[in-house]
Amino acid sequence: MSMTKRAALAGLLTTSLSAFGLLTAGLTAPASAQAFPTKPITVIVSFAAGGPSDVIARLLGENMSKTLGQPVVVENVAGAGGTAGAKRVAAADPDGHTILIHHLALAAAPALYANLGYDTKTAFAPIGLVNTGPMVIASKLALPTPDAKAFFPYIKQNAEKLTIAHAGVGSNSHLCAVLMSQQLGAKFNQVAYRGTGPAMNDLVGGQIDILCDQSTSAIPQIQGNSIRAYAVTSAQRLDVLPSTPTMTEAGSKLDMTIWHGLYAPKGTPAPVLDKLNGALRVALKDGAVIEKFKAFGTSTFPEADWTRDAHAKLFAAEVDKWAQSLAAAGVKPQG
Repeated sequence: MSMTKRAALAGLLTTSLSAFGLLTAGLTAPASAQAFPTKPITVIVSFAAGGPSDVIARLLGENMSKTLGQPVVVENVAGAGGTAGAKRVAAADPDGHTILIHHLALAAAPALYANLGYDTKTAFAPIGLVNTGPMVIASKLALPTPDAKAFFPYIKQNAEKLTIAHAGVGSNSHLCAVLMSQQLGAKFNQVAYRGTGPAMNDLVGGQIDILCDQSTSAIPQIQGNSIRAYAVTSAQRLDVLPSTPTMTEAGSKLDMTIWHGLYAPKGTPAPVLDKLNGALRVALKDGAVIEKFKAFGTSTFPEADWTRDAHAKLFAAEVDKWAQSLAAAGVKPQG
């Protein structure tokens, strides 16, 4: 056989193998996605155990595991204001077996950290929105301010003597503290924790003075008379805290709504994302989950917003919103 014919046959064989490889890949990817999940799913919580995100993750995980047919394991990866856990998921295999639960702090992170190690706008594939609710501004019981009318003038006048806790730069509690400081024109002594769970423990114990926390974890302590609540950051009062005024009623314009969402690494196949979204929808319709949310002073989004597309649009808008808001507050990204 001549060299020319051999070369032609080799080229034809290479082309055929390449085409077969593409065809095989095309058949394997959907099949793999269809079989999902093939092992336990890990939900990364970017804050310490016992905090709001942790509580919600465990509540959802227990329900979603029934739909998916695999255990849903919660793993706490705390640190750097919630960015350590996000970085872990951004670098994970995009097969749907490692996902992230996070709140609006994920969207605010680019305005707070200069070197995240991932591009917030492109590193994640939104799975679906979970819940929305307000923050609650509270203090230790020993603070000499019985209500909001006395509290806000007092902390403005004594800001340099008071400590306000948060779960790290970029966390919800930190963002709330920044906005409250801006509204009052006062600079507090900030104390960073690895999560609002430990911060709440110290507030109950009287080691810190103030904490702006999600209603999810604040309400049980308020109802147990372990801390004192002064205001909620929602437009209306919460049914579970009827005597606690809104920030507007307390004379402030601070309006901060907290929301959680589930995320997978970018590149996760659409069928896998759809399966995860479907399991989330089942959980959000469960009566036990709904009642738990109500008890926490939070609620699900309207069902029309349960789509992956709705989540993606809200997330993109929040990234831009917090970039502008924090810049206006004089906050610059840290190294």
